[in-house]
Amino acid sequence: MYDPTVARLTYRALLGRRRAAILFVLPVLLVVIAVAVRAFAGADDGVASGVLGGFAIATMVPLIGVIAGTGAIGPEIDDGSIVYLLAKPVKRPTIIFTKLIVAVGVTMLFSALPTLIAGVILNGNGGQIAVAYTVAALVASIAYSALFLLLGTVSRHAVVLGLVYALVWEALFGSLVPGARTLSVQQWALAVAEKVAGEGLITSDVGLPLAAVLLAGVTVVATWYAGQKLRALKLAGEE
Repeated sequence: MYDPTVARLTYRALLGRRRAAILFVLPVLLVVIAVAVRAFAGADDGVASGVLGGFAIATMVPLIGVIAGTGAIGPEIDDGSIVYLLAKPVKRPTIIFTKLIVAVGVTMLFSALPTLIAGVILNGNGGQIAVAYTVAALVASIAYSALFLLLGTVSRHAVVLGLVYALVWEALFGSLVPGARTLSVQQWALAVAEKVAGEGLITSDVGLPLAAVLLAGVTVVATWYAGQKLRALKLAGEE
């Protein structure tokens, strides 16, 4: 289910000079914000939770997920180079699964690690806040990568659709419409963080059991369907 050659090509595409520069911007900004907040406000659990929840989980993780998830396959489909990969004796689900692993790894690296660093800077991990939000970033990275990899497989406008979901659905509707929060990767990840952090420091509108089922379900279904769409893409090319 994992092909080293496909992984190497995907890493090269994601971590090219231009894309890597984009990936570095948000983590660096988060750390800079954490340093500034700590300097002016001192160590405060509430402030730390607000920064990590409001910027790291709500903005940085989904945006990096969009870049990594769609970038793992979208450009290859757009420029037609995916045909050469499909011509290799590699199963289509293996291609998708390998690209998912790479996208998850890149998303975790550029989101979870900076979240941990920022959390330690903000309050020294008081109340397990830094660890809790890091765990949230890790689990969210998996679901976002699968979801946006699927978008990259089925649409040429995957980046736009990903941004609409991340910034409009989760950030806007998620904050205004209570029912929409149930269908939010952000809220599912926060349910996990809520279990790790000290009591009352982090809250989620979704219970942990439901959140775990939804995180796993979205990841599995999105990965499976992406594999099916990639197989159909090959058949269309042969015709």
